[in-house]
Amino acid sequence: MRFAYDNAEAYLRWRLGSDLDVRGAMQDELEERIASFMTWHRAQALPKYARLADEAKRRFADGLTPEDLNWGYDSAMAQARESLRAGAERIAPLLDRLEVRQIEHLAARMAEENRRFGREYLRGSERQRRNRRAERNVERLEDWVGTLSQAQSDLVAHYSQRAPLLDEMRARDHQRLQAEMLRMLRAKQARARLPEFAEHFDRGRDPAYVAALDAARREYSAMALELDRSLSAEQRRRALDQLTRYADDFRALARERR
Repeated sequence: MRFAYDNAEAYLRWRLGSDLDVRGAMQDELEERIASFMTWHRAQALPKYARLADEAKRRFADGLTPEDLNWGYDSAMAQARESLRAGAERIAPLLDRLEVRQIEHLAARMAEENRRFGREYLRGSERQRRNRRAERNVERLEDWVGTLSQAQSDLVAHYSQRAPLLDEMRARDHQRLQAEMLRMLRAKQARARLPEFAEHFDRGRDPAYVAALDAARREYSAMALELDRSLSAEQRRRALDQLTRYADDFRALARERR
């Protein structure tokens, strides 16, 4: 995680520079704006992440409750919204100066990203997609608690069979956001509108997608609570150690380059 964070600024320079096709003075300005965001993130966001990891460790040690899961979701969403707004505020003035060719270049990059998403998540039958989702979730959970038992893996498979598939609706929602973003850039309205748009990215979602997200979250919460009750002492200890490392890393990163 520390390695990834230490290289996040370089990744953002490469990704945004490629997506926006900036050169010369505009590229220099983009790098300055990214550096400003990373400075803010280290000083303001990382200390909050460390406190959240500490609190998550305290809650997880005693066994999870529905209230704990709601707290975790709400906390993650609050931090995401804060960071999205901070990033949007810093980059918006540059976006309002993009030329037509740069906006069209961005549109083409978005279209390619949509095709990549389709190849990864929309291929195959419903059964194959549900199986792949179960495999992804097992892999993520095992990163935290170690190898799952067969019974624990069955819990994840049962969740994947019951929860609605979201990928097609997710793809349409991405395209909705992309289209609105492009309209904003063509109208030179990024400074006026982008921060609010980024913070509240979920406004204007298809009600069917909202309902499906809620249903999937309920199914995941039920699975997580049952899985939590089945954890061995060693599995719980491993996850608690992971949370401790995250909290320590967040604090160490926050102290660097201030």
